[in-house]
Amino acid sequence: MAGELEGVKEKLVNKKEYYENCPGCKVDLHKAGQRGLPIKELFTIWIVILGTALPISSLFPFLYFMIRDFHIAKREEDISYYAGYVGSSYMLGRALTSVFWGLVADRYGRKPVIIFGTFVVVIFNTLFGLSVNFWMAIITRFLLGSLNGLIGPIKAYAAEIFREEYQALGMSTISTAWGIGLIIGPALGGFLAQPAEKYPSIFSKDSIFGRFPYFLPCLIISLFSLVVAIASFWLPETLHIHESSMPVHDSYEALEAASDTKEGNESTPKENLFKNWPLMSSIILYCVFSLHDMAYTEIFSLWAVSPRKFGGLSYSTADVGEVLSISGFGLLVFQLTLYPLVERYVGPVVTARVAGVLSIPLLTSYPYIAMLSGIALSVAINFASVMKNALSISIITGLFILQNKAVNQRQRGAANGIAMTAMSIFKALGPAGGGALFSWAQKRLDASILPGDQVVFFVLNVIEAIGVLMTFKPFLVETQNT
Repeated sequence: MAGELEGVKEKLVNKKEYYENCPGCKVDLHKAGQRGLPIKELFTIWIVILGTALPISSLFPFLYFMIRDFHIAKREEDISYYAGYVGSSYMLGRALTSVFWGLVADRYGRKPVIIFGTFVVVIFNTLFGLSVNFWMAIITRFLLGSLNGLIGPIKAYAAEIFREEYQALGMSTISTAWGIGLIIGPALGGFLAQPAEKYPSIFSKDSIFGRFPYFLPCLIISLFSLVVAIASFWLPETLHIHESSMPVHDSYEALEAASDTKEGNESTPKENLFKNWPLMSSIILYCVFSLHDMAYTEIFSLWAVSPRKFGGLSYSTADVGEVLSISGFGLLVFQLTLYPLVERYVGPVVTARVAGVLSIPLLTSYPYIAMLSGIALSVAINFASVMKNALSISIITGLFILQNKAVNQRQRGAANGIAMTAMSIFKALGPAGGGALFSWAQKRLDASILPGDQVVFFVLNVIEAIGVLMTFKPFLVETQNT
């Protein structure tokens, strides 16, 4: 193996495709000699994404009660309205800085952005758990979103750390870890919030966890992110940094066979990403489905904990945590077993399209699930939650793949920054719009058309249907491999 690598290296050096002190070239050389499933790289991507995704939605199960404890809402029906603003502040912050962090990653490397972003989670997620009023919660969430810019760069990192045959698996790992984080985060929030009330034998009401009832889940997540941040110092950098101005090639074919390359050299002007329609069409579609997913995430938790008289399930935060834990396990099994097979045979576009279509009747059933009770309710809501999250992650994974295929390495950070900015704007609208919609729905329980929560799930289905229609040509254009 060592001799084979030396042979590949010598060919690349002769063709000016390998630079001894370039971290990206070293990673590419490693890939050229890599055999078998890249377990270490998959695990690395997994924990970094998980550490970032956990705090994004961990607040949703207890946000209703946190807003209630802030005493800012004058009526019970208005709690969801204020909860939406707290949920949106993270995404608003991320929308304002994602392109900046993408440019930083393209200029200075993926690794510094990943390390910095993970430490941001440690600091500001902890402070959010210690919030004493509505505005402190808003500000800490906003800073958490604006200073943690690693989502775009980590997608570029994943596209560069894996060999071409493992690209789909790498993107699936990102979306799986992301999806698991968006499920396990709320599960932790549900189980660990208000510990002095749930576990009085362990946590005293006079302790810090009694005085700050929503601190424990934030602390646990921050400690996990601290471990991830420290471990990130050992990540290999994948960005090509060449001191010479000589042409440099970057493709898997060149690394494996020293053949002609696809990518241009560094002196070639960069493509205008906004004129790259395969990229922009996948980003726009990504935004539509992100709006739907974030609104659903907020609405599901609000709907589950709201009283039966408002059409909810009257669940406790622990009940919500249990449902989301089961969903997380089901999603993990699905992504590691079924998704790679489906994507390989039908492709990311068809997979996303079918998943979108199946989501519509599933969401339509939610108001009727609320009419159940006992074991029937438990079985139905867990099945629906697992299915909904699996379908959503299938869509997002496919769009991740399309976006990274549409650009070369030198612009991947910026491209993912644009995607994160646009997506974050839509995701900021999701919780705010979802909270306002849910609050409005609770005031029209006696309406003749789509009463109560029926109108909430109807609006979610309209957004989903728009997304499905946009998966067809001529709107969505898939980059063809050459």
